[in-house]
Amino acid sequence: MKTSKEIFNELFDKYTALKTCSEDISAAYEVLLRCAEENALIMVCGNGGSAADCEHITAELMKGFNLSRPLTRYQKEGFIDIDGGEAIAEKLQRGIRTISLASQTGLISAFANDIDASLVYAQQVFTYASSEFDSLIALSTSGNSENILNAVKTAAAAGIKTVAITGQTGGKLKDISDVTIKLPALNTFEVQELTLPVYHAICAALEAEMFGE
Repeated sequence: MKTSKEIFNELFDKYTALKTCSEDISAAYEVLLRCAEENALIMVCGNGGSAADCEHITAELMKGFNLSRPLTRYQKEGFIDIDGGEAIAEKLQRGIRTISLASQTGLISAFANDIDASLVYAQQVFTYASSEFDSLIALSTSGNSENILNAVKTAAAAGIKTVAITGQTGGKLKDISDVTIKLPALNTFEVQELTLPVYHAICAALEAEMFGE
C-alpha cells in the first residue's frame, strides 16, 4: 500500500508542471484530512465540467478507491440481529463523509427560481455546515464564478475551511479561500485536465491515511 507521501511524489513525477503548486496541494490535503479525522463533512461545489468533478470526488471519498475499506468489527456488530445483516455488512465500506452540492437538482432549481441563482451553493453551505471541522472544496477554472464565490464567503461566515481549485491566476477565489491550488493553466479545458490528477491524488492520500493498515 502506498503512503500519502508516495502518492504525492508520484503525482509530481508524472505531472511535473504541478510542482509549482505542491505546497498548496499539501495544505489542501491537511485541511481535508483534519475534516476526515473528525468525521466532519466535506462539501464540493462547481459548475459545468467542475460539477461533474464534484460527483467524481464524492464517489472516490464515499467508497473504496484504491482500498476495500471493510467495516470494523464494532460496526459489523450492529448488523448481527438483522435478517441478512451480516451479508450487508460484508459488502458495505467505510466512507469519508462527502456531498456534491451540484447533485441537489430539486433544491438548486427551486432556489434559483424562487430566490437567487447566485446563491444556490451558498444556501447549501449555510445549511449543511454544522461543525468547525467541516470543509468546502470550491472548483472554478476562472476563480471568478459568482455562485462559487458566494459559497466560499458563506463558508467563511460559518467558520469552516475552504479549499479552492482553480486556474493559474486564481481569480477572486485566491483572495477569499483558506487554500487555493492555482493550477498552471489558463484555458478552461486545460485547467480541468489538471484538476483530475490533483483530486485523485488527494482522495488516494486521504484514503491511505484513514484506512491504510
